[in-house]
Amino acid sequence: MAALARWCLRRRAIVIALWLAAFAGVAVAAAVTGSAYSNDYDIPGTDSSKVSALLERRLPERAGDSDTIVWHTEDGAGTVRAPGMERRMTAALRQVADLPGVASVTGPYGTDDTSRISADQHTAYATVVFREPAADLGEAEVRRVLDTVRSAASGVRGLEVEMGGAGAGLTERTGSAHLSEAIGVGVAAVVLFLAFGSLAATLLPIATALIGVGTAYAAIGLLGHAMTIADFAPMLGMLIGLGVGIDYALFIVTRHRRGLRRGLSVEQAAQRAVVTSGRAVVFAGATVCLALLGMLVLRLSFLNGVAVAAALTVALTVAASLTLLPALLGLIGMRALSRRERGRLAERGPEATATKGLCARWAVCVERRPKLLGAAAAALIAVLALPTFSLHLGTSDQGNGSSASTTRRAYDLLADGFGPGFNGPLTLMGSIDGADDRMAFTQLPKVLRTIDGVASVSAADLDGGGDTGVITVVPKTAPQSRATSDLVGRLRAEVLPRAEEGSSLRVYVGGLTAGYDDFAAVIVSKLPLFVGVVVALGCVLLLLAFRSIGIPIKAAVMNVAAVASSFGVVVAIFQWGWGSELLGLGRAGPIEPFLPVIMVSVLFGLSMDYQVFLVSRMYEEWRRTRDNDTAVRVGLAETSRVINSAAVIMIAVFSAFVLSGDRIIAMFGIGLAAAVALDAFVLRTLLVPALMHLLGGANWWLPGWLERLLPKISIEAEGEGEGRSAGQEPVPLPLPGQPGAVTARAGTARSPVP
Repeated sequence: MAALARWCLRRRAIVIALWLAAFAGVAVAAAVTGSAYSNDYDIPGTDSSKVSALLERRLPERAGDSDTIVWHTEDGAGTVRAPGMERRMTAALRQVADLPGVASVTGPYGTDDTSRISADQHTAYATVVFREPAADLGEAEVRRVLDTVRSAASGVRGLEVEMGGAGAGLTERTGSAHLSEAIGVGVAAVVLFLAFGSLAATLLPIATALIGVGTAYAAIGLLGHAMTIADFAPMLGMLIGLGVGIDYALFIVTRHRRGLRRGLSVEQAAQRAVVTSGRAVVFAGATVCLALLGMLVLRLSFLNGVAVAAALTVALTVAASLTLLPALLGLIGMRALSRRERGRLAERGPEATATKGLCARWAVCVERRPKLLGAAAAALIAVLALPTFSLHLGTSDQGNGSSASTTRRAYDLLADGFGPGFNGPLTLMGSIDGADDRMAFTQLPKVLRTIDGVASVSAADLDGGGDTGVITVVPKTAPQSRATSDLVGRLRAEVLPRAEEGSSLRVYVGGLTAGYDDFAAVIVSKLPLFVGVVVALGCVLLLLAFRSIGIPIKAAVMNVAAVASSFGVVVAIFQWGWGSELLGLGRAGPIEPFLPVIMVSVLFGLSMDYQVFLVSRMYEEWRRTRDNDTAVRVGLAETSRVINSAAVIMIAVFSAFVLSGDRIIAMFGIGLAAAVALDAFVLRTLLVPALMHLLGGANWWLPGWLERLLPKISIEAEGEGEGRSAGQEPVPLPLPGQPGAVTARAGTARSPVP
C-alpha cells in the first residue's frame, strides 16, 4: 500500500491523465455502442415463463409491445358514440396509423365489437402496435402519437385523451435524475466544506467519486451487451457509488489533513493516510462488493447483472480513492488545509490536541447510562420495524405513477370505465393435442366465468393449427391486489387441474400479474439462503479482523435491525402511502420483489463500513489497556464524528435520488437513507456502545483453540499509528467524569473531522 501511494504521489500527472483517459475512453465506447438494458423478470420453468415462450413461438403477433389510447367524455359532453365524437376520434386514429413507427391501430369504431367501449359509453380505447419493441422506440416517435391524439381534444370541452403503455412511459422521462445527482453532490460539498474549511480539500472527495462513478456508469452500459442488466442498474450503481465514494475519500482526506497539521510533509501525510485509512477503505469496499456479489447465489440472471454492476461501481470508487486521490492530494499540496490552519501551523508549529467536545461528552454519557440509552434505541428500532411485518412483494406499474402523468391518468380511466382488473388481465395459454384437448379447452371459459373474483372471460381463441389456444381472464380486482394473486393461485392449484383431468391438455397462467407473482415467489423462497450467506460472510470477516465471538454476533444482529427498520420506513411510505403522493412518488402499491435482496446486500456492506471504523478503534484501545469501558469510550469519542459526517453525506446523496422520477430508485434512495441514518445515529453511536459497556470483557472473548487457528489480519483504525514515536508512553486515562476523561496519548492528536 505504501509503495502504491508513493508511486501515485510522485507520478501524479500520469495517474490523473490515466484516469481521465479511462473515463473518456469508456464513455465514448458506451456512447458509440448504445445501451442494451433489459427488465426481463422471466424465470425459466414458471407458468408465466411458459406462456411467454409459447406466445413468442406460436403466436408472435400477440407477443409484441403495444400502447393504449384512452378517451373519456364528462357528463354533459355526450358519449364516445356521439356522431361528432366518433368522427373526431376516428380521424385522429387514422392520423396515428400513418405516423412513422406505427404498425397498426385498432379502435372501437366501424366494427360490431363493443368491448372497447365502457358500459356507460363515456370511455373508449384503441390499441396502437409499434413496429419495434418499446425498449427500441425513440421518445420522439411516441410523443408524435400522443400529440396527435391530444390535438383531437383541443378546444373540445369535457373530452380527455390519455395514453398508457411502455411506449408512453418514454415521454415521461425527465432530466430530474441528473438534478438529483447534482443536489446530492451539492449537499455533500456543503458538509465537506464545513468539515474542512478548504475549498480544495472539499473538491477532492467529490472529484474522486465522480471520476470513479462516471467510469463505472459508462462501463455498465458496455456490460449490458454481454449480460442481462436492468435499466435501473446504472442509476443504482451511481446512487451507491456516490455515497461510498465520497465517504471513502473523506476518511483518507481527513487523515491526510491531520498529518499536515502535525507537521508532516505533503508526501508523508498522503502516504500515511493511504497506508492507514486506505487499508480500512479496502476492507470496507471489499465487504460491500462481496455482499453485492452474494446475489449471485440466487442464480437469477436479472439480479446477476445488478450485482455485477453495483460491485463494479464500488470497486472503481475504491480504486480511485487509493490512486487518483493521492495524486490530487499531491497536486494541491498544503491547500488541503484552510488559510487559517496554514497560518496557525506556520505560527505555532505542529498541533497535538486530545479528543474533546460533544463527541467526548456523548461517549461518557453512554458509558454512564448504557441500560437507559440502549433500551431507548432498541425501542425506536422496534417501532420502525413494525410495518415490515405487513410487507407485500409485487411489482409497481403505471397505476403507481404520479397523478400528473398521462400513463397514470390512462390507467385510472381504464380502471374506472372497465373495472380495476382491466389493467392486469391474465393470459391462459393451452397446449392442445387432439380433439379431446380441444373440446376441454373450448369449454374452459364457461368454467372460468363461475369462479369467484373473475370479472370477464374471453372466448377460447385457437391458432391456425389448433394446437395452441388463448383465453383472456379479467379479474375483478386490481393487478397489485392480494385478491388477484390469490385468484392466480386458485386457477393453478384447483380450477385448471380439474379441467385437465382425462386429457393431455396443459393450461398455463401468464400475464403481467402472474409473472410478477412468480418472480416474487422465487425471490422469497431463496431469500433465507441469501441472507444466511451474507450474514455468515460478514461474521467470518469480523471474526478475522477483531478476533472475537461477540463482535460478529452483535454486528449480525445490528445489520438485521438496520434492514428491518429501514424496510419499515419503505413499507410505510410506498406500500401504505404515507406521504407518497406528497413526495411525488405516486400512489401506494407493493414493494418490488428484488428490493429486499439488493437492499440487504447494500445495507450489509454499508453497515460493515461503520462497524469497521468504530470497533477497530475500540479494539486498538482494548489491546493497549485491557479495559473494556475505556476502549468503548475512547473508540466512540474518536470515531463518532467521522462516522456521523460520513453518514450525513450518504443520507444527502441517497435522499436526493427521490427526485429522480423513478419509483424504484426512489425506494432505494429512501430505504438506504433511512438505514444509514438509523445505523450511524442510533445503532453505531448508541446501541452498539451501550451493549458493549453492558457485556464488558465478554466482547473480546475468543476460545484459545480458535485463536491459534485464525490467520492474523490488521485493519488500521481511525487515529491508529500516528504521532507517537518510539519511547513515548501513553498518558494514563482519567476516570469517567473527571477532566479530560477521554484518553490522549503523548504527542498524539485524535481529533474527529475538523
